Amino acid sequence: MYLSLNRSLLAGKQVNWHDFCALAHYHGYPGVDLDLGPAMGEGVEATRDLLASRSLRAAVAGCPVNFREDEAKFQDTLRALPDAARFCAAIGCPRMVTWVLSSYDQPKTEMWTLLTRRFGAIAKVLADHGMRFGLEYLGPLHIRTAKPHMFAYTMAEFLTLAADCGPNVGILFDTWHWHHAGDTLDDIRKAGKSLIVHVHANDAPKLPPAEIRDSERLFCGEGVIPLRDVFRTLREIGYQDAVSPEVLGRGIKQMPLEEGVRLGFQTTAQALRSAGIEV
Repeated sequence: MYLSLNRSLLAGKQVNWHDFCALAHYHGYPGVDLDLGPAMGEGVEATRDLLASRSLRAAVAGCPVNFREDEAKFQDTLRALPDAARFCAAIGCPRMVTWVLSSYDQPKTEMWTLLTRRFGAIAKVLADHGMRFGLEYLGPLHIRTAKPHMFAYTMAEFLTLAADCGPNVGILFDTWHWHHAGDTLDDIRKAGKSLIVHVHANDAPKLPPAEIRDSERLFCGEGVIPLRDVFRTLREIGYQDAVSPEVLGRGIKQMPLEEGVRLGFQTTAQALRSAGIEV
């Protein structure tokens, strides 16, 4: 496993793509979460050169398709996906991810049908370019109950959703959501290496489910998630790809720019080492 810099550690501070790569390299990250738009704007060769100059690999890209709005918007953004997938494949970034709400205004069965159709269309384009597609479920209670109809929010449900979308679809495994969904280590084992597309790492305070908010994430080792056991289980199933520290909150906005980047690497690396994983 290797660490990849995620923009959450910048807490909204404005850093361009080149400086983002420089930050990652300076603080020891072997990977970066790709800034797809700016990178595509510079082209394949320039992006390859930039990554090589900083000894980085592009770990993961966010899916640029808007599946959350109406059909016209979905189809319009889907048309641009082949170019994005072609670009990602060319620079050695073999995965895209997105997050999925855990409650909607529409009933679960209706949203399941809509999302499997849209995700299936996205997955087919990505498969044509040898890419995988990861779906992130959202575990906290306040997100599950924000809208009238609860949707899927556990790893088991999302593995079923992924299976309905295509053979190259799996999950984005986030330790925060895994914890708040009530998932177990056996759920990770059941997913296996082939269905975990990417990993987000963070920790959670000891609070009742009704009091938890998604913006209260902690750095690894600061909370109650059994991260050593989680990472040991990931190692057990053979996961060898990127781990991106994703920390929302924790006072990062008040920190100097590089402090969140430094702490993200330091705390996540320590969590991995506690599980016997070299970083």
